[in-house]
Amino acid sequence: MERKAQVQPSKINLFFRDYGWCYLFITVPILVFLLFTFIPVIYAFIMSFQNYHVMGSTFIGLDNYRQMLDDDIFWRSMRNTFVFTVATVPVSVAITLVLAVLIFPRGKKMQTFFKASLYLPTVASGVTMALVWFWIYDPTNMGLLNMILSYIGIDNQMWLGSSSTALFALILMSWLTGHGAGIILYLAALGGIPRSLYEAADIDHASAWSQFRNITIPLLKPTTLYLLVMGVIGSFQVFMSIYLMTQGGPNFATTTIAYLIYVHAFEYYQFGLAAAESFALGIVIILASIFQFKLMSSDVEF
Repeated sequence: MERKAQVQPSKINLFFRDYGWCYLFITVPILVFLLFTFIPVIYAFIMSFQNYHVMGSTFIGLDNYRQMLDDDIFWRSMRNTFVFTVATVPVSVAITLVLAVLIFPRGKKMQTFFKASLYLPTVASGVTMALVWFWIYDPTNMGLLNMILSYIGIDNQMWLGSSSTALFALILMSWLTGHGAGIILYLAALGGIPRSLYEAADIDHASAWSQFRNITIPLLKPTTLYLLVMGVIGSFQVFMSIYLMTQGGPNFATTTIAYLIYVHAFEYYQFGLAAAESFALGIVIILASIFQFKLMSSDVEF
């Protein structure tokens, strides 16, 4: 009696037998991404071509984009956003690097103390941080900054109430906060640099500055690139501090593109215009990120 030939499972069955659990585990994240990110983005793109109303929308083509490009406040908000980003991101990354280099030679207990102390403000609510800085910039003698300046004979300043100082006040706030996560990343990267490179440099009598410039900075380039890209993305979307501290004033001096989108969408209910501005912001962020990768991605492994 002949033995029946065994039925070989198909490639599809083998694939699902071997990898089915993997796809099952990522199903929920994919559904969440589609439901709360991808579909809303597509819907917002469609909305940008409409005069949107909850009870009914009218297709108006490129009118929202024309109105956006003809709006002087839009261009001023873009300028404010660029100034804020260019002024804050490089300085913040430099401060983070210097702090990490100063902390790294310390013992593990001291490193843990400094990492916890500097990371704690990152955990705190952004609203809390904004309120603390709102008190620091209080225009009366009750404000910490004016109180300090009064001791050296400088009169009280309207830090957030003057168009000449309001944006700088927000930039200063950004310089002095939010370094904790970057410091932890830099410390981890510093720990991955082989000590033999510094030992060889010591044998060649290289100075500390020469070692920092020729060994430390080049080998920290991937971390620096990451912090720059993420910093630019975050700065282009700065909103909370402006909403809580200046409301875009005075005289639109601190109006950024993210805050302008909020105003058009939730104060004037111009959702189509706000959607068009959102896609303009997205294009700018993508171009800025590509520029940074082109500029700094040489010799960086991904």
